[in-house]
Amino acid sequence: MNFFQAQDQARGKTRLLTLLFIAAVVSLVVLTNVLVAVAIGVGIGPEALAAQPPQTWLLISGAVISVIAVASLFKFLALRGGGRVVAESLGGQPIHQNTQNPQQRQLLNVVEEMAIAAGLPVPPVYLIPENSINAFAAGYGQDDAVIGINQGTLDLLNREELQGVVAHEFSHILNGDMRINIRLMALLSGILFIGIIGYGMLRGSMFSRSKDRGQAVALAFGLIVVGYGGTFFGNLIKAAVSRQREFLADASAVQFTRTSSGIANALKKIGGHASGSQIQAKAADESSHMFFGAIKSFSRMMATHPPLEQRIKALQPQWQGSFAELDTSSTPVGAMGFAGASGAAPSSPEDVVSQVGQGNIEAAHELLQTCDTTLAKAAHDPYEARGLIYAMLIDTDPKIAAPQLQKIHAHAEDGVPEHTENLLPLIRGSSQNQLLLLLEMAMPTLKELSYAQYKRFSANTAELIVFDQRVDIFEWVLHRVMTKDLYAHFERPHRSQGRIGSLRRLQPELQHLLSVLAHPSGAAASCYKAGAEHLHLAQPMSALEYFDYEQLNSALAQLRELKPHLKQQLLEACAAVALADGQMHPDQHALLHGIAATLDCPLPLIAQSE
Repeated sequence: MNFFQAQDQARGKTRLLTLLFIAAVVSLVVLTNVLVAVAIGVGIGPEALAAQPPQTWLLISGAVISVIAVASLFKFLALRGGGRVVAESLGGQPIHQNTQNPQQRQLLNVVEEMAIAAGLPVPPVYLIPENSINAFAAGYGQDDAVIGINQGTLDLLNREELQGVVAHEFSHILNGDMRINIRLMALLSGILFIGIIGYGMLRGSMFSRSKDRGQAVALAFGLIVVGYGGTFFGNLIKAAVSRQREFLADASAVQFTRTSSGIANALKKIGGHASGSQIQAKAADESSHMFFGAIKSFSRMMATHPPLEQRIKALQPQWQGSFAELDTSSTPVGAMGFAGASGAAPSSPEDVVSQVGQGNIEAAHELLQTCDTTLAKAAHDPYEARGLIYAMLIDTDPKIAAPQLQKIHAHAEDGVPEHTENLLPLIRGSSQNQLLLLLEMAMPTLKELSYAQYKRFSANTAELIVFDQRVDIFEWVLHRVMTKDLYAHFERPHRSQGRIGSLRRLQPELQHLLSVLAHPSGAAASCYKAGAEHLHLAQPMSALEYFDYEQLNSALAQLRELKPHLKQQLLEACAAVALADGQMHPDQHALLHGIAATLDCPLPLIAQSE
């Protein structure tokens, strides 16, 4: 599926979810009013209800709405940390990027390949101590996403099958499903709270000697019925929203991996495993719609996932319907072969934008193979990763480099300056494309820092960037990618509303963005014209005396709020600028990567001849 269409569909599902939730709340309000009328002996006939002052029903309705709203808001606040909060609630423990455990190392390699293929930030990975086969993706968006994997998944799946499961979860990230999932958790918790209040009232009334005890017990029972009835309808909503997304994610996994056998065989193993995909964690029920496989057996109407048989048949129509018994001994860790990569440089703007959200796992694998092993190892170690980023920011001019290194020695943690100096020669010998790759690889490692370490690291990188009183394009891209990923993890997730539905409102911002992109080319005017014509932009190219990163940041902050189909047009215009003179300049390639990341349009690193 086209990435931008998927984003539009996710927005539509969010609106549908909101309408269904409002309908559920209205139903609960009506039922509670009827319940109270019965409990206090008013009756439920039209005349009896009409005899009561309107303030009574308004008070009851307001109380119900307030309870649901407060409970939902509380859950939203509890989940504001994004995916890691969900993973930790399920008993998940983060897998460190420098782990030497073979199973965990293989998993991290698969996740890294998939992220590079999709152009997404490499997410942290959490291990869930369950023996069943299951996985999930959680978070508000691309920046704070995490992947959770059951231990049983590592024990029982081979690399190809694991890759299929991970690809399925990445499709949920790309298709905008995760935000819907978190909103479902919060909203349903608000509805359920009505039943929790009823249960609390029931327990309290059992020990009461009040003459109104009978009424209190009746009201408590009623609230339990209403609350859990609301939860029933809420789960219907959850199931309806969830099921079709699973078919889409399965199909997307096939597109990613270029084969149906991986994910299909993983589903078959769930069917042949005694524990299947069941989850025992207490918090699993509210997260049931997030998982790769159904966590419990539900009726078809309440099921958050289609039946296994249907999912497998959709992937392999020739399947005969039998589940093989599993050998529960540990599955050997091994490499999977890859077909020939198709990572050729794009030749048209449409070719560039068609790669958004369309991962090429083979091309990603080949790209990762070009990475220096010492630098790749450094990207996976918390101390060396900081040294790696610092080394990227050390100027080639010795007069500037020397005081920069002195500053690192003065302000960085012990050991980091030495790593910086050791890695510097290898960094100097790397292409810009390889540096961008290493930057993406280092992000999950840097998310393992403590908050204090993160603040110090951020301050140091900012000082290194402006040390020579200027900011170049690669420094801007590095800072944009790093800030976007780390800020969402350590501070709060970015939330783009996508409310701007017209490019006309942002003509000056478009003018500046295309001008910046055209500037590195030897034929800047003609390159700018190619992009301007694509957007029907009348303004002439801006005269740029220097790279004004602050103005570019301001422009992108506005453009980030465009609706998905307009972001597609914008990226095509940017690609038209970069390709207008027949080749993409390294600075244009870096800019395009940074722009796409800022717009939440995951663009894989583009093959380059340097």
